[in-house]
Amino acid sequence: MTRRGGALLAISIFCLFCGMSLGGRMLYLSAVFGVLTLLFSLLTVLIARRRLHVRCRLTTPSVPRGEYMQAELAFDYKRLPPISPVLVIVRGGDKLYECAYERFPARAQISLPAPHVGVVDVGIESWVFSDIFGLFEIRVRGGETAQCLALPRDFEVEALHFLSSDDGRALPNRTSEDLSSPDDTRAYRAGDPLKRVHWKLSARRRELTVRRYETPAPPDTLILMDCTLPGAADESEENRAILRDTLCETALSVAMMQSRDDSPVRMPFYGERTAEFYMAAGRSDGIALLPELLARQPFTGGTDFARVLNLELRRMRSTGATVIITSRLSADVVEGIAHIRRMGPSARVYLITRTPDAEQDRPYVARLQQCMVEVCYVSPA
Repeated sequence: MTRRGGALLAISIFCLFCGMSLGGRMLYLSAVFGVLTLLFSLLTVLIARRRLHVRCRLTTPSVPRGEYMQAELAFDYKRLPPISPVLVIVRGGDKLYECAYERFPARAQISLPAPHVGVVDVGIESWVFSDIFGLFEIRVRGGETAQCLALPRDFEVEALHFLSSDDGRALPNRTSEDLSSPDDTRAYRAGDPLKRVHWKLSARRRELTVRRYETPAPPDTLILMDCTLPGAADESEENRAILRDTLCETALSVAMMQSRDDSPVRMPFYGERTAEFYMAAGRSDGIALLPELLARQPFTGGTDFARVLNLELRRMRSTGATVIITSRLSADVVEGIAHIRRMGPSARVYLITRTPDAEQDRPYVARLQQCMVEVCYVSPA
């Protein structure tokens, strides 16, 4: 019952007592009229509660960050009594959106914003309606929610530089072949070393023939992203969401850039949701899976990033370049990155920060630069 209904009930009771005291017919009539109005209003909202159902269905399972999710409201009703406009409260992530309907269409399209990367829960929180007099109000809780993925966007980043010992370009006659796995033979070319000449076969064919070996896979690009809670301890939820967007979009941008060069990319996730993304050389179509993996990463815990750097040292023999993406630097993280660089592959650090000139980061950046590690700043947008 609303305040208006409570006031009418109080007036009806007052008129009833006054009628009983004074014997006035108009007072009795007013009391009866008020009670009948209350009963009519209660009956209409109870009937409407049984006959009216509202459901929500997502029509876009995923959207890029910053765009709008499309949902559809379905109204199921049969011969409703006269009621006031229905207020439908829709949940989109952590926010609630209100939609009022005087007439009930079979379908209604609504658009909900997706401002940050992640999994967005979309569904009806509740719908509210009352009788035409506004005496009784019923709030019906919504049902199940659906999940929409807000995917990160990519941007242009500078190309990675592999060391000359990794791409086979250090010497003009060098080939990136595995000398322990002979594969076939071919005709001799000027500059081939004599130790690769197949002398018996050359004598039989009366021409120089050299052994050809299997070509190993090109070195991986290893992307290591800090999946722990981003930002400082006093960061607000909105600032953390912005940092998370920048972390995901930087990782996606590096992977997209490497996929255009047909380079293999490996990206392990050490957060609360553990996974590993791998895209083989020449399989650039596999990059489409990475945005979903990034969007589903909660960034609320997981393995300490300094420990992650130490765990990934085992991959350095097959890694040509390592990209480290984090929103904070510490002594342990810097030493882990320096150790990776000493293992051989080139290293680049993307530091996600709003204050690139912060005093607390200068010693760490200087230490990384001394170890020949490239440091890039990315400002959250």
